[in-house]
Amino acid sequence: MAKEFVVGMTGASGAVYGVRLVQELIRGGHLVHLLLTNACWQVFQEELGWNIETGDRASIPGRFAVLPERLQVHDLHDYRAPVASGSHPIDGMIIIPCSMGTLAAIAHGASDNLLERAADTVLKEGRPLVIVPRETPLNVIHLRNMLALAEAGARILPAMPGFYHLPRTIDDLVDFVVGKALDALRVEHHLFRRWGE
Repeated sequence: MAKEFVVGMTGASGAVYGVRLVQELIRGGHLVHLLLTNACWQVFQEELGWNIETGDRASIPGRFAVLPERLQVHDLHDYRAPVASGSHPIDGMIIIPCSMGTLAAIAHGASDNLLERAADTVLKEGRPLVIVPRETPLNVIHLRNMLALAEAGARILPAMPGFYHLPRTIDDLVDFVVGKALDALRVEHHLFRRWGE
């Protein structure tokens, strides 16, 4: 059964996680509302080598290699977008990767853009919110903000790949983290060999 998800991507390192997750959700027939922070566009250039202008939302489906009818890329300041309101039913939201700045804003209810507003809305409606922080080492402020979000109902899923499935490539490591993220969203996948298989 098709579901509807919000995916946020920030300027933290690890854009490949977000891209891969969106690909898997759309491959599974789901609808994705994609929210990209300004810093995320820079990470696309630095980590993925994409020659892309900040805010060029029309080019994203092609860059992600997904069906455009299943991907809605919203402007970060378009509060008329459906995901800004709790009256719009979605099945969950994930921020992957999540910077410490975005994490802090959400933990303290300081929504200054559509991504932070959507996360705030998901929390207030009691819907699943998954945060995939990508930072190391973590200081006490980071940890307290993660605890505040966990206490508010979010799941904290650090981008920490496992090795028991004997990864051979970078893609294997990426797929492990993305698979764990899909597990947290209750989306079926076959991205890695599970323990005992």
